[in-house]
Amino acid sequence: MIVSLPVPYVSSSSYLCLLLVLALLRYCICDQNFDDVLCMDRERQALLEFKRGLIDEAGRLASWAGVENDCCKWVGIDCDNVTGHVHRVDLRALKGHCVRSDYERYKDFDDAQKQMLKGNFSSSLMQLKQLKYLDASCNDFGRIQVPKFIASLGNLRYVNISRSNFIGIIPPQFGNLSELHVLSLGSFRNSYEMTSMMDMQWLSSLHKLHHLDLSGVSLSQASDWLKVINTLPSLVELHLSNTQLHDIHPYVSSSNLTSLSLLDLSQNDFSQSFMPQWIYSITSLVSLDLSSCTFYGTIPNSIHSFRNLTNLESLHVLGNTFMNSSLVLQGLSSCKLISLDISFCDISSSVLDALHNLTSLHIVDLSLNELSEPLPKSLGNLCNLRKIDLSLNQFYGISLTNHLEYFFKCGSPSLESLSLTSTGIFGHLPSQIGKLIHLVHLLLSKNNIIGTIPGSIGRLSFLRTLSLSQNNITGPIPFSIGQLLNLQVLDLSYNTLNGSLPYSIGRLSSLQVLKLSHNRLNGNLPNSLGQLLKLKTLGFSYNLMTGVVTEAHFAKLVNLYYLNGKGNSLILRPQHANWIPPFQLEYLYLNSWVLGPEFPLWLQSQRELLYLDVSNTSISSPIHKSFWRSFPNLAYLDMSKNVIQGSFSSFPPSLGVLNLNSNKFTGRLPSNSGRQLAYIDVSNNSFEGSLHQFLCSYDGILPIVLNLGNNHLSGVIPHCWENWKDLQFLNLENNNLSGGIPVTLGSITELHSLHMHGNKLSGRLPASLMNLTNLEILQLGRNELVGNIPEWLGTHLPSLRILNLRFNNFHGNIPHELCNLTHIQILDLAHNKLSGNIPTCVNNFNVLSGKESISNVQYSFPFSYYPAGYSYSSGSGGSTISAFASASSGPAGSTISAFSSDSLVLKGREDTYGAILGLVTLLDLSSNYLVGHIPTEHTTLSELQSLNFSRNQLTGGIPDKIGDMKSLVSLDVSMNKLYGQLPMSLSNLNFLSSFNVSYNNLTGRVPSSTQLQSFNESSFIGNGLCGAPVTDTCVPVEVPDSEVQIEEDGPDWGLIISIMAGFVFGFWIILVPLIVCRSWRIKYFHFMSELAYMVYDFMHMYCFNKFSK
Repeated sequence: MIVSLPVPYVSSSSYLCLLLVLALLRYCICDQNFDDVLCMDRERQALLEFKRGLIDEAGRLASWAGVENDCCKWVGIDCDNVTGHVHRVDLRALKGHCVRSDYERYKDFDDAQKQMLKGNFSSSLMQLKQLKYLDASCNDFGRIQVPKFIASLGNLRYVNISRSNFIGIIPPQFGNLSELHVLSLGSFRNSYEMTSMMDMQWLSSLHKLHHLDLSGVSLSQASDWLKVINTLPSLVELHLSNTQLHDIHPYVSSSNLTSLSLLDLSQNDFSQSFMPQWIYSITSLVSLDLSSCTFYGTIPNSIHSFRNLTNLESLHVLGNTFMNSSLVLQGLSSCKLISLDISFCDISSSVLDALHNLTSLHIVDLSLNELSEPLPKSLGNLCNLRKIDLSLNQFYGISLTNHLEYFFKCGSPSLESLSLTSTGIFGHLPSQIGKLIHLVHLLLSKNNIIGTIPGSIGRLSFLRTLSLSQNNITGPIPFSIGQLLNLQVLDLSYNTLNGSLPYSIGRLSSLQVLKLSHNRLNGNLPNSLGQLLKLKTLGFSYNLMTGVVTEAHFAKLVNLYYLNGKGNSLILRPQHANWIPPFQLEYLYLNSWVLGPEFPLWLQSQRELLYLDVSNTSISSPIHKSFWRSFPNLAYLDMSKNVIQGSFSSFPPSLGVLNLNSNKFTGRLPSNSGRQLAYIDVSNNSFEGSLHQFLCSYDGILPIVLNLGNNHLSGVIPHCWENWKDLQFLNLENNNLSGGIPVTLGSITELHSLHMHGNKLSGRLPASLMNLTNLEILQLGRNELVGNIPEWLGTHLPSLRILNLRFNNFHGNIPHELCNLTHIQILDLAHNKLSGNIPTCVNNFNVLSGKESISNVQYSFPFSYYPAGYSYSSGSGGSTISAFASASSGPAGSTISAFSSDSLVLKGREDTYGAILGLVTLLDLSSNYLVGHIPTEHTTLSELQSLNFSRNQLTGGIPDKIGDMKSLVSLDVSMNKLYGQLPMSLSNLNFLSSFNVSYNNLTGRVPSSTQLQSFNESSFIGNGLCGAPVTDTCVPVEVPDSEVQIEEDGPDWGLIISIMAGFVFGFWIILVPLIVCRSWRIKYFHFMSELAYMVYDFMHMYCFNKFSK
């Protein structure tokens, strides 16, 4: 029997109280003490195990410590408030972004690098069974495989491991993460190997996915990608940028992506494809990025299909030429476009009217197109535009005013950013520019703008960026520039501005970048510069500034890291000897300032220096050894052209470029060279001792340039050149080196320039040098080398432009194989013991004969000595480093240039030619034992500037066509056995400034010309020449009596034969027509009869008159 008990009545209020009590009871049971540890011990141990596998340079995970600590309070960890399980692990690099490649400062880059976690990605995270959120993006896990264990964490809703230097195939097991809403697997941008997906089918299981980012993941093998993506109807954002996709499926007409609002397919190459139709079917799209997809056209029936995308607000189609169609552009009229990027699409001015209905447009990028006319007034209602980029178009012949007049007419123009960089516009900067009161960015650099900067520029109170560089702007900088209180970047470099820098510049309290280089600014630097608290970059190189610079000029520049004032005549004189600047510079260029004579001690306070150029700064004191330890990150050091004394035992380990040229450093070269050095120039000092330790113990990055010339180095050249295989420029000239040339030099196959002249080297040229097939300069003059000049110089060194073997002991004939050196510009074999004839095959010299242009021998080498990924973004151009310690104003170490120098006899004297050496053309065979004639073939060398065959045993005459050598500046054939007369064509040599034919057997008159008559008589002495400038006058030649008597005694048969021939010819000219033509005979006899009667009458009258008297 079942007994029914009455159910007690419970009021609703009592029921609510009961629920509240139960909830409080559960809370107390779970957390009896608010200070108790919440996280699970097993999960805490798993996190500690994960940390042990990491390298944490910045100490980001310092709070992950102790077995008793609550791991829920650790940085990057969140737990469930009820269960205590870890449900969130956020290890993304700090500051909310990945490491970029455009940091302003190396320090910022270095700090960001240190923030990146490195090491092992431990599978101990598998213990976090309730994990819902995992972000390990923007770290550096050293190219390990994508962790497969992540796929076992089935509760994950959010996974982001992008840009963390994982490689390999993305595990298809990720398809088990069915609860995922966000999946980001984009590759680390600077990795050597992209992550990839061979099969995307596993993505079909992620039905809840609304954000998918595979940017930088290789999908080149995933042919089913579009089919798979169509199975994700909840997808809102899809990022497939730079995924190596090639098949875009252009003829698929529709898709199932009905929720998609953002689609990014940029940086894929679809150059063989039409614009796909299925994109037009995604009517929910708000943002579409097809940049650099290179679609070449549209399917004919889809040309207006942009009209379907009625929700589209942002469209980026950079680099797609199918947009150059008014019909395609008209299709945009149905969109709600706010931002439009159609740059680099070959768009012409004629199609822009098609954009007239885009009234909501605020941002438009038309750069890198074929525009050649001012913007049409109808373009998206110009008065509403906020940002327009027209840079890199072709507006030649159009004035700046024409471009701006429509904006001037707007009642309240909204324009905030205008870029017309590199468009060819000309004219003045109009004073009406002050009407564009909302301007924030004005970029007009690299044009033909003239005139002055109008004072109305000061009305642009919102202006942050003003770039007018590389124009032809003149006059002073207006005082009103100081009214731009929001200005952050001011670039007026590369103009012809003059006057003083206005004192009002110190009012620009927001200024961060000031560039005034390459102008004609003069006077003193204003002290007000020192008030620019936010200034980071200051460049005023190559102006005409003078005066003294003191601490006041830098008083508040606490953020300054780039200072370039080189090329001015300024004197830095701190008033306090122990002055320490308020800034920490990374780039410092003070070339041509006066910093000396004492070494500036404040330099050693700049611990963060990367680039230091204090060349030619009048420093003449010893350098302290601690200087070399003061700059742990120094990459570029130029202290050349001073009188600095001292020595050093090692180079700074971070140094990439070292230029100590032209100082007074002494001692031995350090045996422990810098491991990063690629450019070493310590020439023109007093280093001494052997090269062995320096060369043979080098274990760093192989240098490209090594210049040890003009020192006191001695001993033999060591044989360890196999360790220097990357060397392209080697200079050991003017030392005391002896012995033979090492055979191992032939292993430096990249060598372009080899300078070893001015030593005591002996022996023969080693045949291994024929391996130097890239060699352009070979200078071995002023040594003690012997033997024949090897034939392989002409057969195996095809790139030679300069060959200098002067002042040696070479003998034998000049090998004809040298004529194979078609690029030769300087061939100097003077002062040897060469014999035989001069080769006649010189017409093979293409440069000297004008068949090939002269090349200035300057070598530029691609070079980087920054950590991977870092490049300077705010400087003023790339750096160029030369053997003369010249560097451009920018700090980017992208190229090294090296100039050669050589001592040549030109214009009758020996000089050293440096930067212009490659522009000199010379052929010098003087002071040998050469015989025979001067070959007439040499007169074809129309580009030769100097020809010297003096001090030989040449015979014959000077070639008649020597006047064809139009470029000759110097001609010396003195001290030979030449005879005959000076050719009249010498008067055609209009550039001749040095001429010597002395001590030969020449005779006759000196030809008349401005050049020849300007030389001293010493140029002609020792001959039988006459006429100015020789003092001997030319006497007219008289025929001797003996020769007259000979003519009277014997018949002149030549004269007799000539008379007879003339008589016969004249006779037949008259007789033949009379025989042939009867009418001519009658007229002839009639004429003769009349003539006879006339003669008879004349004689009769003459005789009658004479006798009648």
